[in-house]
Amino acid sequence: MNSLVTQRFVKCINQLKSDGVVRSMRQFAMSVDYLPQSLSEILKERRDVTIELLRKSVEAYKMNPVYIYTGKGPLFMTDEDNKNLRVLTIVTNSQDDERIVHVPGPAQTAYASELSKPSFIQDLPSFTLPDYKYKVGTHRSFDVTGDGMETTLFEGDKVICSFLEPTLWETSIKNSFVYVIVTRGDILVKRVYNYLKDEKAIELHSDNSFYEPYRLSLGDIREIWYVRAKISPFLPSPQNISNILREEMQELRKQLGNQNRMIELLNETMEKLVDKSK
Repeated sequence: MNSLVTQRFVKCINQLKSDGVVRSMRQFAMSVDYLPQSLSEILKERRDVTIELLRKSVEAYKMNPVYIYTGKGPLFMTDEDNKNLRVLTIVTNSQDDERIVHVPGPAQTAYASELSKPSFIQDLPSFTLPDYKYKVGTHRSFDVTGDGMETTLFEGDKVICSFLEPTLWETSIKNSFVYVIVTRGDILVKRVYNYLKDEKAIELHSDNSFYEPYRLSLGDIREIWYVRAKISPFLPSPQNISNILREEMQELRKQLGNQNRMIELLNETMEKLVDKSK
């Protein structure tokens, strides 16, 4: 049986034909540079729609990606929705399955400024995870940098996130949840409070109380990613940590003892020199 995404895609095509936007399925296939025979296989529920076919269909016919992936909202976007839409660059494997693109810390400033260049995204490392929830929709992972989110997230952690469509920002951003915010010059990992409806802004909070909350206006936001999971470096067990600390303390005592003996010897030498000078 076809996936729900494919079923919604087929529903959109049937609506286009019913509305007279396309005369036939062959015309639709040709308009998005897709083999009519392959489209026929999708319509007959023998294969699933590909990411690339979805991308071309969204661009050509204003299919609503929010509806296709979630089942929410209208089948097609309005002109205003389409104007604000930015199609993400994705990376797929040989089976046309989407991979999770990772944005390491040193590349984050460039990522924020190079979003319009597909070649930059495609050159970043990518990977897959076995959980089914990472097989649907577009995901990214980002290195956590700095100490702003301690004690929840630490520098060196990686957060795995799902893309949040701009059309859903106002209604779907949940207060006090953690998101990755891509601005025009930076990537921020923060707890977010949603004031988009009334003030066209969000408020960013750090878990580290040293940092004060601040507002970010809608016009400064380029992407929002909902943090779903984190990958943290493996740490020794508490028992091993205690052993390491005990060994370090013993070494420190040993060094202090050696220094005390050296000081005592130095004092004795100085006293002998003073006695001789008399």
